[in-house]
Amino acid sequence: GLGRMAYGEALELQRSLAQARIDKTIDRDLLLLVEHPPVVTLGRGFQQDSLTTPREFLEARGLEVFEIDRGGDVTFHGPGQLVGYPIFDLNEHRQDLHWFLRRLEEALIVGLADLGIPGSRREKYTGVWTDSRKIASIGIHVKRWVTWHGFALNVTTDLSYFDLIVPCGIPGVVM
Repeated sequence: GLGRMAYGEALELQRSLAQARIDKTIDRDLLLLVEHPPVVTLGRGFQQDSLTTPREFLEARGLEVFEIDRGGDVTFHGPGQLVGYPIFDLNEHRQDLHWFLRRLEEALIVGLADLGIPGSRREKYTGVWTDSRKIASIGIHVKRWVTWHGFALNVTTDLSYFDLIVPCGIPGVVM
């Protein structure tokens, strides 16, 4: 685990490790575990309607805002949230992004079950739910079948931050 790390620093680390995995200078898959100070990230699927709070207000409140290359819409990362960045070479597993996303969901569901928390999938959405609330978000990027970005699991996260956005672009979702 990397402890608490600024989002920009973790992003650069992911990119360099992913490139090393592509170049075969790293010969094994990695999983980076980290916690971030408050930050909002806008994925490739970002819709302006999902950012219900003006960017300037978020930044004035101390939240960094990053436009990034992962899939998905907008999400929040912050203290009390376990963020995992798998740097996996899918050439060595299966060249199938949907398969990989389902494996990430399954790992989270199994981990939650070990803690006595029921987790499940929801048709048409990527991520993990417990009862009717979303507990984990997933968004990845892949280059030459090497992944980065990953998942965010709410553990003791201040969920009020999610009121500033439409999490994952899903209207009415409760985190």
